[in-house]
Amino acid sequence: MKVLKFYGSRDEDYLRLSFDGAFSPQATLESEFAPFLQALEEHAGEWMPDVVEGKRRRKCSRAAIWKSLEEERDEDSTTIGLYRTKWPALDMTLGLWFPPLHPKLRISIKVKPLSFFAETQRCRHFVEMVRAWASRYPVTHVKAHSIDDMMLAGSPNFGRDDETLFRDGFDKIYEVFWLNVFGPKLVETVGRERMLSTPAHRVEEFPNGSVLLVTWPTVADFASEEARLAQARAYAHLRPDLDFDTVLRTLRERSATLAPVEPRFHPDVAPLLSRVVDRVASHERQRRIAEFNAWQPPEPEEWRPADSALPSDDDDPKGALKLYDTLAEHLVALLHTKAPSVFEATPESLTDADFYFWREEFPTSRLPEAINDYAVPAIGAYLGEVLVRNLGGKWIPRKNLMEAQVLVGNRVWFPFVRAQRYMRSRQSLLDYSLTRLYRVAERHRD
Repeated sequence: MKVLKFYGSRDEDYLRLSFDGAFSPQATLESEFAPFLQALEEHAGEWMPDVVEGKRRRKCSRAAIWKSLEEERDEDSTTIGLYRTKWPALDMTLGLWFPPLHPKLRISIKVKPLSFFAETQRCRHFVEMVRAWASRYPVTHVKAHSIDDMMLAGSPNFGRDDETLFRDGFDKIYEVFWLNVFGPKLVETVGRERMLSTPAHRVEEFPNGSVLLVTWPTVADFASEEARLAQARAYAHLRPDLDFDTVLRTLRERSATLAPVEPRFHPDVAPLLSRVVDRVASHERQRRIAEFNAWQPPEPEEWRPADSALPSDDDDPKGALKLYDTLAEHLVALLHTKAPSVFEATPESLTDADFYFWREEFPTSRLPEAINDYAVPAIGAYLGEVLVRNLGGKWIPRKNLMEAQVLVGNRVWFPFVRAQRYMRSRQSLLDYSLTRLYRVAERHRD
């Protein structure tokens, strides 16, 4: 069974639930977690998992879940994954910790895309499912919200180091999200009367002492002005030490950070930058688009007027051309599986190469000697070959690779010099992209 790939080449926002609670280890798994599965089956609806994975992947059923939990169990824990084969995508984890550890239940749910939860009914079912779980299993803290906004809020660390997070957990109200369940300890810290009087879409107390709080009917529009006002009111109420206006301003700033920005990239590098921003984490993407909209790639300086070209000083020009071709083939050998277009030596293959080197963080992930001795000569030769094949360029060989030129129209270009600058850093891959030099050479061809 092939499940939907949750993490692809382009990150996007999704609904994230984190459920931290406890269970009774004395009971059998089947009896203890029958209510858990009952609520999941009643309320998941279109995002119901249809695959369970333990030691192996099975079609999801109660029997398959019990089997997978038992297969994965070691001395003190067991964890399984639940997924979907059809839209929407799901990445769900159920983890249990047994004595001698403190019995712990941890549920993680990720449903993509977040827009799936734009409907009130779907959100209501999600809340009812969490309500059923939290009223049955004692919780410390539960939250469900946009993962992008969670990241901007600093969750789960909230400015603390990992050691402090592991020790203290969610020990005070660091943030109020769309859906929250506060365990008895948190409720008493805030004050039960204050907690129950929170201005919110839904506030409900459970017999086990936990309190459910939902700020707004739907989660997909969490960044709207109305939803942010509701979130700010609830947060400032639970944290009277915070100023409401300051809280609201912070939430609005997060909404602005996530607001869609229309790409207006420099046309020479627009295809490259479009792929770059697709790789940026979704909570940072709009800010990165705005930065690239304002950014102008530097004008290439690796050229001379044709009448100032360095004359060839190579005694074997045919041998030099063969060397350039061989060096270019080295790049094809390096990239052919990741960027098959390099076989064609086209302008588009330069963009594919640019993106590959950026994605791999090539200048810093390889040894300097490998960059200087192998990558730079191969990249420079390949760039020169693309100029020759597509723009009618002509090599002017030189004994020193850095002085080798390609004549295109009324300019000569130094592809090896470009390659050297290109490989300085990850930012240099954009500043001195192969694509940008080609497009400028193309415009000056005539």
